[in-house]
Amino acid sequence: MTSTTPRSRRGFLSREDYLAPPAIPTGQSPKDVLNTIWRKNDVFLDIGSYSIGSFVMVMWPPLLIILWFMPSEPLEEINAPYWFLFMCFCGFPILMLIYLLSRPVPLPVRFNRQRREVCVPFADGRYWIVPWEHVTAQAVAMSSAGQHGKTTQGLLVVGFRNPDPDAPEKERDFSLAFSCGGGETAMSLWECMRSYMEIGPDAVPRDSDLEDLRAKLGKKGVFWGSLWGFVTEIRDHLLAKEFGQALWFFVSIFIFGTPLIMMVQAWKLSPPPDLTNPAIIEWSKPLPPEQWARRSAELEQAIDRQEQALQEGTVNS
Repeated sequence: MTSTTPRSRRGFLSREDYLAPPAIPTGQSPKDVLNTIWRKNDVFLDIGSYSIGSFVMVMWPPLLIILWFMPSEPLEEINAPYWFLFMCFCGFPILMLIYLLSRPVPLPVRFNRQRREVCVPFADGRYWIVPWEHVTAQAVAMSSAGQHGKTTQGLLVVGFRNPDPDAPEKERDFSLAFSCGGGETAMSLWECMRSYMEIGPDAVPRDSDLEDLRAKLGKKGVFWGSLWGFVTEIRDHLLAKEFGQALWFFVSIFIFGTPLIMMVQAWKLSPPPDLTNPAIIEWSKPLPPEQWARRSAELEQAIDRQEQALQEGTVNS
């Protein structure tokens, strides 16, 4: 099978895929695997990197294991080893979760396809306007081998360069990192941004329904409604005799803590934060079609070459 990676470098236990610039097709379909699309319309796409769901998913299995081995009389007799493990693997993560839930959600990065620019906001009110064709993207995957087999972890890293050439060294770069596993999964997530900018809004999945649900149900309604929605999914699969899908939803309750993930995401992202700076609001307004920015000739040629290579089963390296 021919690889559709634009540019790759492989090591013994590592793989790096350079996706942009130039932002050429990866050969993968856009998939928002981490619920990163917070808003989408004909003018802009808001991408958030708030990973509270990933944190809960990582915390959930150790919590189940610790609770499974809880002594039958945990308070009758001090079991020092058990409570030490509990605090290490559950106590500290639970405190971290509470802290994360108490903090404001970071602002999203906004991709404006009509201007072909990206707005990178900061909590102190500053923001950068970065040309789309200067955005960098890299998928990194690292593998490790142990007694339980091979384990792979990876990231999609999307980078932005400060447009001010005189900025201090520590303020020259900003990046978003998404823990999505690297490889084809990272490419699919990157394609949500690339396809929106180069093809259009209909080329990527729709944004989250949380904002609409909150308007109908209120914050508490969305919180509990997300759990009820999970239950109805199981019911609908059972009624349709899709027993494999129903079993997977049921098992994911215990393996990944999916209902808890949905509830905390609904609590923090219904609605997601918006960009309220007047200058950004003005920048986000639609333009007449004749004023839309166009691809550079270099990117146009690179995309044409890559699309032809994908059709022929070969890629640029």
